[in-house]
Amino acid sequence: MPSSTVRTFADPDDYAASFLGTNVKMTITGSGRFEAKVIRIDLGRLQLGRISDNLPRISHSADFTGVTTISFSTQLGPSLIRGGLEMLPSNLIRCGNGQNFFRRSAGRAGFGLMSLPVEEMATVEAIAGCDLMAPKDALSVTPSPAAMTKVQRLHLVAGDLAEDAPAVIAHAEAARGLEQALIEAMADCLRTAEVAEDSSARRQHTAILRRFNRMVEENPDQALFIPEVCRAIGATERTLRACCHEILGVGPKRYLLLRRMHLVRRSLRESAATATTVTEIATRYGFWQFGRFAGEYKALFGESPSAMLARPPE
Repeated sequence: MPSSTVRTFADPDDYAASFLGTNVKMTITGSGRFEAKVIRIDLGRLQLGRISDNLPRISHSADFTGVTTISFSTQLGPSLIRGGLEMLPSNLIRCGNGQNFFRRSAGRAGFGLMSLPVEEMATVEAIAGCDLMAPKDALSVTPSPAAMTKVQRLHLVAGDLAEDAPAVIAHAEAARGLEQALIEAMADCLRTAEVAEDSSARRQHTAILRRFNRMVEENPDQALFIPEVCRAIGATERTLRACCHEILGVGPKRYLLLRRMHLVRRSLRESAATATTVTEIATRYGFWQFGRFAGEYKALFGESPSAMLARPPE
């Protein structure tokens, strides 16, 4: 049955957890009060999402297995990068079938998603007269301006209905008509598209970042140092630094520091002040200079670590 949901978030961990099935890991890279909105629309075969957040961040996730996803920026503004490719209101980023990828933004950003089962998307691409061959990595696709404008307009209409008239989305015939219009518009985009060349250098950088991220995820409680990371993933420090700046927008040292800061915040949030201390948690994640740690924590999250620990556990 067609349906829609609209949710807002004031905490990045809750926001990341809302992406069901994608195992999202999110690291906020700028300070300020966090705000986000997620609109989800289920039209039957076609799944839509309209997502916005207001702070610079890096996230790592995977598309749902068994589906192909097309995403695009819904607003002009700070850069929004997915899989090393810039998302713009004028292009589509095509990923598929459980691909792992990084997404980063330089500030307030909004993007749209359209997902179809792999077999259905293959049919749409066949109708459009193109074969993107289920790429291993993301592809950038630039449709004609008219085709892209139509997709953007229909996607916005669907989002507005979810917020202001969800009963229309829930109506089977109305949902079916909207779904068909969006699928047709998607086919028009692919029919008129120019596909950017997937360079070997970008593929190599993506592979190195996957190995880097795997090592980070496998050692969440351990302080990692760049020389040992480079040895483990088989890359020089210069190459790793270039990969991180290209795809993550920050160097590896800064990324590792931010990840550990977020792990500390999550642990403080989930702990009782009577059961642990800020020092114990900070030490667990490799912070030893406690005055400097407290200052950087407050600059990033807008409150002291002791204030977070004093709240009731969530």
